Parts: sequence; C-alpha cells; structure tokens
Amino acid sequence: MIDQVIEGPLVRARAEMSDDTLITLFQSGEEFVYQYLVERYRERVRNLIFSILNAPNLIDDLAQEVFIKAYEGLPRFRFDSSFYTWLYRITVNRCRDEMRKRKLRKFFSLHAASTLTDRTFIERTSQQPHDYELSEWITKGLQNVPDKFRLPIILKDIDGRTYEEMAVIMQCEMGTVKSRLSRGRAMLREYLSPLLEVN
Repeated sequence: MIDQVIEGPLVRARAEMSDDTLITLFQSGEEFVYQYLVERYRERVRNLIFSILNAPNLIDDLAQEVFIKAYEGLPRFRFDSSFYTWLYRITVNRCRDEMRKRKLRKFFSLHAASTLTDRTFIERTSQQPHDYELSEWITKGLQNVPDKFRLPIILKDIDGRTYEEMAVIMQCEMGTVKSRLSRGRAMLREYLSPLLEVN
C-alpha cells in the first residue's frame, strides 16, 4: 500500500504540493497521493522511534505500523493541527504501546543525548577523554529520568518541536509541557553533575 511506485506526468507537481493539499486530494478519493506524505516524513518518524525506544530492530516495523494507522485515520483528519504534529502523536502513542508491551526503558542513544541544547553539558562532556565511559554515564542518566519527563526532552531538545506542537502530541496543557521539560532537564543534570563539574 504505502510502498507502491507512483508513475505519471504529474508526479513532480504532486510531490511538491503542501500537506493540506495532498490530504484534501486523498480525502476526495485520490488515495495514491498518500505515498508523497510517507516519503516526506518517513525519516522523521524513524528518527523519533529510534530516539524514544533506542531499538534499531523495531524501527522499520513500527514506522510501517504508524503510517498504516495514519492512512486509516486520514479520511477523518480535520486540519485542527498540522499533519506532521498529528503524525507525531500517532508515533508517540505507538511507541508508548510498544514500551508497555515489551517493558522497554532505554530511550536515548549517545548521539541523541549529545544534541541536548544545554551548552554547558555539551561542552563539558565533549571534552571527556573516555568516550565509552561517557556513553555509559549518559545512558544511565537518561534511564533515570521517568517516562513523562523524558518524552518532553526528546520532543524539544532532540527534535526541536515547539511548545504548541508538544502540547498537542503529549495531549496536555502547555504549562504542563514546560513544567515537565524543566523537571526532566533538572533531573538529568543532577545525575550527570559529576561530569559537569569544573576540574
């Protein structure tokens, strides 16, 4: 379904259409245009799944499930949010289901952690000589951040979502989003404080 090859003289023009235009065409019966949305967001969905679960073997299957679920729900899409935010919410919810099912608790890779916006954290840890030891510290630190505080860090610091988008994805008030993000960052810094100390 979502991996079919699209051919025809209007391929380039349709591929450059806005999300809303493609969705409108889809809802009017031209379901094949869904492939353009898949191509547009496949890597972002895969990266988000990896950031949350840190399980490379699950990425392709879960991404496929996310896009199938989005395909099934798209006829009822009401344009209340962007397609991207709506797709993110589906992805996050599917990852939560997988975590409950498999009891997964590892969310971040060293690469994901290194993109945190805390400049002090990045500068200090990047100067540490023992990369493997640093990786272990960061992994353990992230594992010690409870789920509801870890997810805002993923969305904001890893993927650069706005607070408005995060509120939609997390299905809570913006004040709650900011509070959880602040608390999550504080918990992570507290655990990693030995690495942040000036020698």
